[in-house]
Amino acid sequence: MSPRCSCLMTSMAVNLILGWWLVAVSRAQQLPRPSLLLHPSQGVSLGNTVTLRCHLPQPATRVELYRDGQWRSRKEMDQEQDVAEFSLAGIKKKDSGTYQCQYQGLAPAGTSEKSDPVKLVVTDHSYPPPGISLSPKEHVEIGTNVTIQCSNQEYGAAFLLHKDGHSSPIQQQEPDYWGTATFTLFGVTPADSGTYRCSYRIRGCCLLFSPLGDNVTLEVIPRPAPPGVNGGASRDLVAVVVGRWVAVIVFIIILTVSVLLVAQRRRMQRDESPGATPRSPEAVQFQVSTGDSEGLTYAQLQAVTPSTHPPASSTTSEPPIIYAVVGTRGPR
Repeated sequence: MSPRCSCLMTSMAVNLILGWWLVAVSRAQQLPRPSLLLHPSQGVSLGNTVTLRCHLPQPATRVELYRDGQWRSRKEMDQEQDVAEFSLAGIKKKDSGTYQCQYQGLAPAGTSEKSDPVKLVVTDHSYPPPGISLSPKEHVEIGTNVTIQCSNQEYGAAFLLHKDGHSSPIQQQEPDYWGTATFTLFGVTPADSGTYRCSYRIRGCCLLFSPLGDNVTLEVIPRPAPPGVNGGASRDLVAVVVGRWVAVIVFIIILTVSVLLVAQRRRMQRDESPGATPRSPEAVQFQVSTGDSEGLTYAQLQAVTPSTHPPASSTTSEPPIIYAVVGTRGPR
């Protein structure tokens, strides 16, 4: 490798290391950003006084204020101060715009990032307020699409829709050829109920706006049920409950009758089986025939046992015959 190439590579390495070091030093000197607030934050009119407060995360030597990216003012700070205040008295049209603040750190030293931007919006009451209309009118059902139209054909460059209770506009819209902006609320819910107003940014100027116009009130109500729906639903529910109870009762009755029939059938089968013990004592009938034999009197008893069996076949044995002595006959 030639000495010239070696020197070139060494120079490139030194430059690269130096660049990394400068980036690291720059990041180390980058201080956390401050925050900027407006007081009051809205409803500022021409001629009013506005205070801009720059809140510092650490001690600073000075704080600077910028409007639309351009330096506007500077304030020297003490070590004990953590807020820098800038007062704008007698607000003019040119004072409207976007503001940021930045500080020079004391320890460690360095320059902070700029704060997040805040907008100073100024109202000029010399301009007429816009007109407003609501469609459908005021009371609408849930799920309806509602349109709010704001109009001013002469001065309006952009229209803003305001809702009471919100600190900033909820929508912004450019007007059509006739100077009308249409705001649509799709599928409204009860949360969309409230009072609405319009304002417009004055054409050809910065953040200068008209005063708020007249208001319209939107009330979102539940959708009414079709006639008979509630009563029909109640009747259907009662019918379902009653039907289920009737089915349960019928099932219990059928089950009970089935159990009784099975039990009766089993008893009948047990009574008809051979050698079964009679369920109740049975009477014994005797047939008696008398006769003489060697001076004795005998009684012939024939036992007959009632039976539930069908008549026996011809091969069935005769009932047993029992002989009993009735008495003796004396001398004649």
